Amino acid sequence: MPEGSPVPERYARLREALAGVVGPDHVITDSSDLAPYLVEERGRYRGRAPFVVRPANTEETAEAVRLCAAARVPMVPQGGNTGLCGGAIPFESGEEVIISLSRLRRIRALDADNFTITAEAGCILAELQQAAAAANRLFPLSLGAEGSCQIGGNLSTNAGGVQVLRYGNMRDLTLGLEVVLPDGAVWDGLRGLRKDNTGYDLKHLFLGAEGTLGIITSAVLKLFARPREVVTAFVALPSPAAAVQLLGRARSATGEAVTSFELIPRLGLEMAFRHVEGCSDPLDSVSPWYLLIELYGGREAGPLVGALEDLLATAFETDLISDAAIAQNAQQAADFWRLREGIVEAQKHEGGSIKHDVSVPVSKVPDFIAAATAEVERRVPGVRPVPFGHVGDGNIHFNLSQPEGAEREAFLVQWQEVNEAVHDIVVDLGGSFSAEHGLGRMKVAEAERLKSAVEIEMMRGIKRAFDPHNLMNPGKVLISRR
Repeated sequence: MPEGSPVPERYARLREALAGVVGPDHVITDSSDLAPYLVEERGRYRGRAPFVVRPANTEETAEAVRLCAAARVPMVPQGGNTGLCGGAIPFESGEEVIISLSRLRRIRALDADNFTITAEAGCILAELQQAAAAANRLFPLSLGAEGSCQIGGNLSTNAGGVQVLRYGNMRDLTLGLEVVLPDGAVWDGLRGLRKDNTGYDLKHLFLGAEGTLGIITSAVLKLFARPREVVTAFVALPSPAAAVQLLGRARSATGEAVTSFELIPRLGLEMAFRHVEGCSDPLDSVSPWYLLIELYGGREAGPLVGALEDLLATAFETDLISDAAIAQNAQQAADFWRLREGIVEAQKHEGGSIKHDVSVPVSKVPDFIAAATAEVERRVPGVRPVPFGHVGDGNIHFNLSQPEGAEREAFLVQWQEVNEAVHDIVVDLGGSFSAEHGLGRMKVAEAERLKSAVEIEMMRGIKRAFDPHNLMNPGKVLISRR
């Protein structure tokens, strides 16, 4: 154990007790087997842990938490470990035990008439989508990591994705939760109700709390009617301001059928063309900005294609857009989406990237992009801003690729300075410095810098009430005070 950590015997006794609960094969101690649990996806955080515990159900999870709490050993809940802020990674001290939810994989119930699905925390998001589809229903959460991220992590980070405009984020998609509290008690709030005015809505305390108040083990989630008409378009336009104007028109013209509305800069497309197989320009003309628009409707060969054609024709006549293509089949729609997703992949090949996951009121998106671009170009000459993402809900991923020919590490060392400058602009516009990725380890200092003292103390009060010994994912969301 690292110097200054609790004596090894304490962990040996705990490990033996936990093995009696989950089975010896599910207490991982081998360094090579531990390694994947200790590093964040982007490699920014590498922690240490004496072992990983892998319970199989709620009862085993509760007993594991009870044993850790009794020994005063801190815990780090972990799902698919696809987060981008280090929220599921232990600190370097090696004092924290990781509790992996990956074995809680059951879909407990699917009530098609109630439009709900009850799933355990370890269910993979894509598997949940497939189960809903098999029942002719839609679970709309959709994001790049859906093939590996787990529902528990989606809930704990209040995940967003590309369909928040129409369906909301995980907070909006959740009706009930089952949670293991920091002392090992289990709260059963698995109610599939749209109306329940019986006091405090406790589930919202755990949604977005990143495992700092308890471990979510299961959830009742909303389902929706499966769309029978899907219309996808790729549109060229001159500016983010034009995108915001077109969004308002699209929502009105289609009766709120707009499901995704994704902003893409030309620079991001060119990066995708260079580095991502299968990415090619879908339009003949070159434009500084593009939109990926998707609409969902309830009738096959319904009215949405015509409505979108009319909308785009009018927008073209008034110079709001310069070109557009509507997908003629599922493959072409997938090709459009590959361009959007390819931006993320392509930036990895362009050197260092300083990232921002921010949101502002939709009407302020153009102001934010203009002000933030000017500020980072002033601070880092030659920097290449790639602002893209969910303009429909005001969430822009303001990613900055290093100047061409620059040294990666020399560029990345400016991360905090640049983040603070961009976040100050966001806050001045009434926005949030973390739209959908959470706080984790990365943004706890920014939370204390930018949130009011009253708000921070309210959060600390909640933390003290649920976790007085600061054992549940300490140092995440809030800076630990000892």
